[in-house]
Amino acid sequence: MPIFTRYRRALAGRDFRLLWLGSSLSLAGDGMTFVALAWLVLSQPDGTARLGLLTVCYTLPVFAGGLLAGPLLDRFDKRHVLAADSVVRGVAMAAIPLAAVAGEVPTVLPFVVAAIYGLFKMVPLAAFPAAIPDLVGEEDRDAANALESLSFSVAGMVGPALGGLLITVVGAEAVLAFDAVSYAVLAVCALLVRRPLRTPARRAGAPAARVSVLLRDRVLVITTAAFMIFNIAAGMLMVVGPWLAKTQLPGGPQALGFMLAAMSAGELAGAAAAGGGWPGSRALRAIGLAQFAASLGFLGVLASPYVWAVAAGFLVVGLFSAPMTVWAQTVRMARIPVELRGRGFALLRTLMQATPPLGAAIVTPLLDAGGLVPAALAMACLALVPAVPLMTAGARAG
Repeated sequence: MPIFTRYRRALAGRDFRLLWLGSSLSLAGDGMTFVALAWLVLSQPDGTARLGLLTVCYTLPVFAGGLLAGPLLDRFDKRHVLAADSVVRGVAMAAIPLAAVAGEVPTVLPFVVAAIYGLFKMVPLAAFPAAIPDLVGEEDRDAANALESLSFSVAGMVGPALGGLLITVVGAEAVLAFDAVSYAVLAVCALLVRRPLRTPARRAGAPAARVSVLLRDRVLVITTAAFMIFNIAAGMLMVVGPWLAKTQLPGGPQALGFMLAAMSAGELAGAAAAGGGWPGSRALRAIGLAQFAASLGFLGVLASPYVWAVAAGFLVVGLFSAPMTVWAQTVRMARIPVELRGRGFALLRTLMQATPPLGAAIVTPLLDAGGLVPAALAMACLALVPAVPLMTAGARAG
């Protein structure tokens, strides 16, 4: 079946289309948020020193929030949880422009807003994939997952750039007002979904499903561990890129923007292609092969000082990491029990979100010692090693 036909069929469902459009707009708003908050903090006295604290507030609560989000999504209708989350974060974002209109933004407010954002971040990240099996047929899950991945890629590419542009035109406070509006749109879209998104009631006498079931599923364990290790390499690359732009590549910030744009372009192309639904019963092998191909892209940093060649490596990483995400999510949808979808996706996505900072911590001393070659080899090996058990497990399954 032609790939665009698959996308049209997934988007033909009113409820999925509504939720996807609302989520996509909210992600674009989120893409502007950190830029705007960072600009507000940098405008404070000693703003540079406080930027690290803002990053901690923005990221650290994600782990606690991820553990809380899952039980809520399994206990209550996901439409209502999404709407409530959107209202809370929308009010938080709106607090800054409202304070600016009233007179002055309190120094502590950007940090409070960042912490609220981080605490609730995992709600939509878990709710949307948990809802997909109820909104589209099994044959359209790859296309639906690819559409979610496309939203992330577009938001990651357009959001920060548009946020930076708007800050110079209307100010950081107005950018946060736009994000608040995007949350309102997502809340309305979630409430307009007609199909209930509740976890089915447990049959009388049936044992309660426990999260430990997920830990006994070999496929879920292998794929999650593979992504956690791959994300360590991805976290390393997010440090290596700016370091190269600062110390090794001509063009400075322009070179960094070019590399990140190349990765986003690769993610867009890879996610779009993955929606064709190729792997089927060979999904694990396909994920392993994609991870192997992505691992080669990390070696592109060794092409410094040639910006185009380094950017090509970034493009390869994005091109093959996006299909990994799409296909693995479809595998998880088939294997996570329906009554555990909220907790399952919240737990697994939280675990995978936890490892990029580890990569940043590992690579920093290597770069301080001028060790680009060890850093490149470490990234490639970390990305490559998990591909082997995936391909082996895929061969057994096939």
